[in-house]
Amino acid sequence: MCRVRSKLDHTAAIRENRRAAVVVNTKSRRGRKHFSEVVRLIREAGFSPLGVFPVDDPRRLRDRLDEALGLGPDLLIVGGGDGTLSSSIKHIAHRDVALGVLPLGTTNNFARSLGLPLTRQGAVRVFTEGKVADIDLGLCGDRPFANLASFGVSVEVAGTVKPWLKRLAGRAAYPLTALTILPGHTPFRAFITVEGRRHELLTHQLNIANGRFHGGWQIASDISIDNRNLVAYQLGSGKRLRLLGETFLRATTGKWRSLAGGPFVVGKEMLLETDPPMAADIDGEVRLMTPLVIKTVPNGVRVMVPQGFVDT
Repeated sequence: MCRVRSKLDHTAAIRENRRAAVVVNTKSRRGRKHFSEVVRLIREAGFSPLGVFPVDDPRRLRDRLDEALGLGPDLLIVGGGDGTLSSSIKHIAHRDVALGVLPLGTTNNFARSLGLPLTRQGAVRVFTEGKVADIDLGLCGDRPFANLASFGVSVEVAGTVKPWLKRLAGRAAYPLTALTILPGHTPFRAFITVEGRRHELLTHQLNIANGRFHGGWQIASDISIDNRNLVAYQLGSGKRLRLLGETFLRATTGKWRSLAGGPFVVGKEMLLETDPPMAADIDGEVRLMTPLVIKTVPNGVRVMVPQGFVDT
C-alpha cells in the first residue's frame, strides 16, 4: 500500500497544481454526446489534463484507467454511469489519488450518495471548490463495490432492460422492466447472519447497500456511504402482488413505500446464504454466487465531494 497524503494536503494539491487525468465512457449515449463539452468544462476550470482517454469499448476501460493512473494525477476524473465508476473505484482503492465523478449515467446512484450535483457544470465545479474525502467501500466476496449488491429480480432486470427504454424513461426504465419480469418470477429464501444473529426472509428481491440510493431514488434518509455499515433490505415479501404494487408505485411516482414491513438489517459484515443459490448483481456486474460474505472497507477510496459532505 502506497503512502497516502492527508486529506487537507491532497485537497490543496488538487486546487494548486490541477494535475488531473480524464477518462470518459463514450460507449454510452450521454458520454458520447457530452464528451467534448466535459473536456472543455474541465479546461475552463483551470485544469490542463495530463491525458484524456475516451473509452468506446468497455473491455478497454481497465487499460485506459491504468494509462491514466500511470501519469501520476492527483485527481482521476471519470465520466460515466455507476458501472464505469464502480470499475474505476477498484483501481484507486487505497491509493494516493482522488476520484472526480462526472455523472453521465441513467440513475447515478454513486453521485447521489455523495451529494454531488448531477449537472456537468456543477460536477466540474466540485473539482475546484470541493474537498477530498475518504469513503467506505463494500466488499462482496473479493469484489469491491461502491453502491449496491443485489439478488433476485434485479439480476434479470440488469440483463433485460432495453437501451431505448433507458433513453426514453430514464431511471424509471428499471422498475418498468421489473414489472414485465415479476409475474413469472419465483421467490427465494435468504438467510443473513450479522453478529451471530441469523435473519430469515422470503422475497423476490434483496439488496445490500453501501450507498444511499437505488435506481436513482433514496433508500432511507439515515443511510450513509461513510458510516462503516451496510444495510440489507428486501423489496416486497414472497407475495408477488405486494412487490408488483411497490414496483408500480416507484415506477410512477419515484417514491418508495414498503408494504411488507420489517426492519432493515444493519451491520459491518454479513454472511448471505440463499435457497436456491443466486447470482449477485454488484453495481451492475453479475459475477458471483451465494453464499457470500459481504462487508465494509472503512475509508477504502478517496473522492472529491462538496464542502457540505459529512466526512467521518
